[in-house]
Amino acid sequence: MTQPGTGRRRGARRRDELEAPPTGAAAQDAEPDAEEVARTIALRQLTAAPRSRAQLEEAMARRDVPADVAARVLDRFTEVGLVDDAAYAEMLVRTRHAERGLARRALAQELRRKGIEPEVAALALEQVDESDEHAAARRLVEKKARSTRGLDAQVRRRRLAGMLARKGFAGGVAMRAIDEVLAEEGVDPLAAPGDWDALD
Repeated sequence: MTQPGTGRRRGARRRDELEAPPTGAAAQDAEPDAEEVARTIALRQLTAAPRSRAQLEEAMARRDVPADVAARVLDRFTEVGLVDDAAYAEMLVRTRHAERGLARRALAQELRRKGIEPEVAALALEQVDESDEHAAARRLVEKKARSTRGLDAQVRRRRLAGMLARKGFAGGVAMRAIDEVLAEEGVDPLAAPGDWDALD
């Protein structure tokens, strides 16, 4: 039914009123606040796992957060201690070395991938010295050697050397650890020395 003199249904007029508010904030396009978006991204990332500043910057860039806004938010997060690349680097070195047996070389590569500055990375890597690397290499060799018993000595050495190379160990460290562990099993360390220089 139409209203006299209007020629339009009452429902149509109500739809127009709902769809086109004449004034106020609802009359404008509601654009999300860039800083709020940046803060939300950072908090979600940090809740999931510790992150470096560079990782958070990348996450914001993927959501088209302007660089100056990202910098402002991350500066504030750094001020209050939510972002701390030095602490993050130390944690990463400590856990990766203890849990995965990674050597300094592999740890340095991982820190670079995470966007950690070289000076910060160097300080974090001081936690792992030569004796730590040797002990880690021995643990890895002892574990892997158990599954290679019965194989040819040269094959065992090659597999053990390859495993340590993937963990970032230099040839000298790898050779010493492998020779020590196999010697304890009664394997002659000179029987099949392998190409240790290829690991460096």
